[in-house]
Amino acid sequence: MRDPIVAGILSFLIPGLGQIYNGRILVGLLWIILTGFSWIGTAGTFGWIVHIISAWCAYRYAKKNPVRM
Repeated sequence: MRDPIVAGILSFLIPGLGQIYNGRILVGLLWIILTGFSWIGTAGTFGWIVHIISAWCAYRYAKKNPVRM
């Protein structure tokens, strides 16, 4: 069983880690890369937004798909 809270917290701490926890490794790696570029490319302004969106996506996916396949 996936825990949405754990997925959200993991992805908030390190964007993409919640997606990897959910079993979506490629999506998690893409989030890690996207967040890194958004932090560096915008000097942190857009980085926080992408950071929070990553956590929300991990939470939402775990909530909609609680069972691992």
